[in-house]
Amino acid sequence: MKASWKTGISFGLTSGVITTLGLMVGLHSGTHSRAIVISGILTIAIADAMSDALGIHVSEESRNSSPRREVWEATLATFMAKFVIAMTFVVPVAVGPLDRAIVISVAWGLFLLTILSFFVARVQTIQPWKVIGEHLLIALCVVAITHAVGDWVQGVVEAE
Repeated sequence: MKASWKTGISFGLTSGVITTLGLMVGLHSGTHSRAIVISGILTIAIADAMSDALGIHVSEESRNSSPRREVWEATLATFMAKFVIAMTFVVPVAVGPLDRAIVISVAWGLFLLTILSFFVARVQTIQPWKVIGEHLLIALCVVAITHAVGDWVQGVVEAE
């Protein structure tokens, strides 16, 4: 696979999982509203995917070392990976009880990160458990912090 596609897919998948899970968990703990959680996922899938794609585009352009075609390949791969990954989180939220959908979504996101991390470790010829552990720890920190923030916001709003 070309480096431009690897860059876009790996960045888009990672960002798609982390930002979508963070937003979902925070919105769920703050509102317990299916409509708000789905709206958040759709917002991430569109606005954040475009933002990340532009970020990769500008980053690749600023390196000034890749042909224009490869810059656009990385841009497109980032957008598509982020959009598709984020959209996969809509399914459990739309079809099942919201509390269970959040748990399923966290498990799905951690699974995706585990698979990506495994392949990254193989390419770097390092022990997979180190890369997987590092990436899952970061993801779980995001989930825990956004859950706490959602609880805090709900408490502040209820106190008003």
